[in-house]
Amino acid sequence: MHKARFTLDPAFTVGEVNPRLFGSFVEHLGRCVYTGVFEPGHPTADDKGLRQDVLDLVRELGVTAVRYPGGNFVSGYKWEDSVGPAEDRPRRLDLAWHSTESNRFGLSEYIDFLRKIGPQAEPMMAVNLGTRGVAEALELQEYANHTEGTALSDLRVSHGDKDPFGIRLWCLGNEMDGPWQTGHKTAEEYGRLAAETARAMRQQDPGVELVACGSSSQSMPTFAAWEATVLEETYDLVDYISLHAYYWPEDGDLDSFLASAVDMESFIDNVVATADHVGARLKSKKKINLSFDEWNVWYLPEWEAHAKTFEQHDWPEAPRLLEDNYSVMDAVVFGSLLIALLRHADRVTVACLAQLVNVIAPIMTEPGGPAWRQTTFFPFAQASRYGRGQVLDVRVDSPKHHTEKYGETDLLHATAVRAQDGTVTVFAVNRSRTEALPLEVALSGLDLTRVVEHSALADADPDARNTLDDPERVAPHTVDGTALRDGTLSTALEPLSWNVIRLA
Repeated sequence: MHKARFTLDPAFTVGEVNPRLFGSFVEHLGRCVYTGVFEPGHPTADDKGLRQDVLDLVRELGVTAVRYPGGNFVSGYKWEDSVGPAEDRPRRLDLAWHSTESNRFGLSEYIDFLRKIGPQAEPMMAVNLGTRGVAEALELQEYANHTEGTALSDLRVSHGDKDPFGIRLWCLGNEMDGPWQTGHKTAEEYGRLAAETARAMRQQDPGVELVACGSSSQSMPTFAAWEATVLEETYDLVDYISLHAYYWPEDGDLDSFLASAVDMESFIDNVVATADHVGARLKSKKKINLSFDEWNVWYLPEWEAHAKTFEQHDWPEAPRLLEDNYSVMDAVVFGSLLIALLRHADRVTVACLAQLVNVIAPIMTEPGGPAWRQTTFFPFAQASRYGRGQVLDVRVDSPKHHTEKYGETDLLHATAVRAQDGTVTVFAVNRSRTEALPLEVALSGLDLTRVVEHSALADADPDARNTLDDPERVAPHTVDGTALRDGTLSTALEPLSWNVIRLA
């Protein structure tokens, strides 16, 4: 195979990585919360019912902002159900996931969870603009953030939370363009409601950061027109427009699946173009950034087939839903999606992996039993750890292959991040399922002399997975032979591999 090549030069950068790029998502869906992060009575549970084994893995994962409580769940969410003594909280039907919600885990428990992850963990709260509106958003904001001396802030204090929660980042609803959404609205209806809510929330606190709902995917029939209409109403009131995208191998087309990041990068570029067009029309100097607050590999057709089997009279509590078990191939695609986000760090300044535990998640648990890392855990943890700093502008010269969905596609997908101490980490994916990919990287203007480490996630069996019975089947391994000589990095990327190459 011909070599892939690119050049790294600190004079050519994309932008600084915002730590929020390594966010995640906890929704009241399946077992994400119950027997996921929260399981009173578990051998590792603390006095608040949080699983310590899960907390340890979340810290290792390097998660920052955590979006909550949904997702589709938020469009039927009554925040006041989730506060106060747990034994007094009402049980409710959750229309989004056809489940019963006990509300044993609520707002205070969510904030406690974040504080126990560490100071890097920031709340990202969604408000219900499906079945509720401006008044309820203001009430939640006052309860959560006001110090004391009002009815709702004093109510929080009486519930045992003297200190305000300090929530700065708020989502104005969720996927309101989707017909599946409880309270689904047209772009005009949602844009007006989002603007009214944003204006009122800023009256209470001018410093809040607000995310308006963008399209649920680039394939939505209203895509781009939705963003344009919503931003016409909200441009000066919000800071972000959201993007959601999930990928799976459609009709067994593995080569297109491996090139999923082509769609993600196109999605980002098209939303940026739409937002900037609205800004130009409004003669605004402000730039709207992007919150890619749901992204992952998700075998969506399997969920849709399962949903058809639901008995209408059956409303289970914390059922096993969306518990995808990820393969090495899934992890390589997942790593490529991370690369896509980093390559657009100048405008994508918030991103949330959906979700954190059990539900299409990097961490799995068994009730009363262990927690373990899925294959997708490793690319995220490595990117969060080493992907901090300035993203360098990477333009690859790569061998190509044909995909049914995206045409001729580069086999190499790569980016690089330069840390404050001058070290550089290259993140690279080889999309070829059968051949190693020789790689040569020219270093210009970088004082780098050695390879600290070359780690790869790859396996002779692309379907290899980590499971309850074999939780350590897949893990990154060290690659020998990668060399840095006379300003040139030389290596070979294994077939179907996610690679992290650290240079100093």
